[in-house]
Amino acid sequence: MTDLADKLAGRFLVLDGPDGCGKSTQLTRLAAWLREQGADVLETRDPGGTPVGDRIREVLLDAAHAEMTVACETLLYMASRAQLWDEVIAPALDTRRCVLCDRWVSATVAYQGAGGADAEDILAVYRTVLGDVGPDLTVVLDLDAETALARTGAAVGRDRMERKNAGFHRTVRELFLRQAQYRPDRFAVVDAAGDADAVACRIRETIIRWAEV
Repeated sequence: MTDLADKLAGRFLVLDGPDGCGKSTQLTRLAAWLREQGADVLETRDPGGTPVGDRIREVLLDAAHAEMTVACETLLYMASRAQLWDEVIAPALDTRRCVLCDRWVSATVAYQGAGGADAEDILAVYRTVLGDVGPDLTVVLDLDAETALARTGAAVGRDRMERKNAGFHRTVRELFLRQAQYRPDRFAVVDAAGDADAVACRIRETIIRWAEV
């Protein structure tokens, strides 16, 4: 085990950011690189990651549910998150695995916040459900809304969130960056522009710097 792998044992890391930023691809690449360093890595996603959570995810992202309210969205995300924590993440951390998660509550603050919910209200619900547990580090992959939306492709096949207009996605980006500004001890921002190799290198450098602190 390398020094980096040892430092990441039992740590919970999240990759988050606007739709189209490449986080799912980068999480897979980061996990592979960390395993090369000797880390015992568990990959998961939010919402989802459990049988219960995957069913909730289907409901949340189904474009047929256009009438779903922001309050309903928030509570469903929290329900999936609570199940994922108890069933998957907490047991993995207890055995000193490094957990990498595609999204966490930072996404709810950004997306449901863009829908009109208050960030403090969202976090209050989170604390009611999960207490004070959470990521050691959230890496926000930052990309302008126009480029991000172009990456998601045509509207046909997009999920319910990806179908929102450009103004909504610009607000999502702003709310991700605002979280990082308020909590620099728990967040890092990585430029997600450019090719996947360059972005992967930036993420690795960010993780290394953070682990050395």
